[in-house]
Amino acid sequence: MEIFSDRYSFEDWAKLPSTLVHNSRLLLDLFERKSVRATWFVLGWCAERHPDLIREIYRAGHEIACHSYRHRQVGTLTPEAFRADTERARDAVTGAVGVPPSGYRAPSWSLDETVPWAFETLAELGFEYDSSIFPIKHDIYGMPGGPRHLFKMKFDSGKYLYEVPASTYRLFGQNLPIGGGGYLRHSPYWYSRRMIRRLNSQGHPVVVYVHPWEFDPDPPGVKGLSAVQRFRTYGSTGTFVYKLERLLDEFEFACMADYIAFTTKKKIGFDRQ
Repeated sequence: MEIFSDRYSFEDWAKLPSTLVHNSRLLLDLFERKSVRATWFVLGWCAERHPDLIREIYRAGHEIACHSYRHRQVGTLTPEAFRADTERARDAVTGAVGVPPSGYRAPSWSLDETVPWAFETLAELGFEYDSSIFPIKHDIYGMPGGPRHLFKMKFDSGKYLYEVPASTYRLFGQNLPIGGGGYLRHSPYWYSRRMIRRLNSQGHPVVVYVHPWEFDPDPPGVKGLSAVQRFRTYGSTGTFVYKLERLLDEFEFACMADYIAFTTKKKIGFDRQ
């Protein structure tokens, strides 16, 4: 998470307490009970350290996609460093499950108009879709004027890349985030359900995203966080699982590759075991 980036160095990661496996299995169990397949955007570092977990998720019928190697915002990297990080992450995911990932999501939604070269790099590295644009204004990320629905990028090289932006609802000239993270965790359930139904009634699916740590009612504490940071990170985690269960009961879900394939009538490279 971005709030920890200035507190712990990359070299410290392996020394910190981890709840990744435990919380991921809680999420896996929930998806199995609800007969839902999801897309898991995985850090390459996690795929290298926990390949058995990643294989377990994949063999349960879920799509494994790429979330960079070490969660650095794209705008802080040179084009060469971004390519190297993404290649390493792609190879780690491929090594864990045996097939290359079709999808990519940037750390902290950090693909925007300031790094246009990154989209073509993803296409050159074999990715078929990206889901990194968040068309909102935020203090850390956001592309307020960005597209709000699935579209296809075409490059001079002849390659292409589908983009699946994070979901927003347009109201009074503003894009309201609705589909995941703190926006979903902190919002009343009636509000999330209403916004999702409104987008669905307009013919648009909603990208719902969660993190395994959001299911931990008692996560490892971090000192020195401001009140805003504590609320963003730990707020509503104790009740979030119940909200997600209701969503899974009331709506139909699909992994991202299947959605794109259905919408575009094109086979996307996600081979389920």
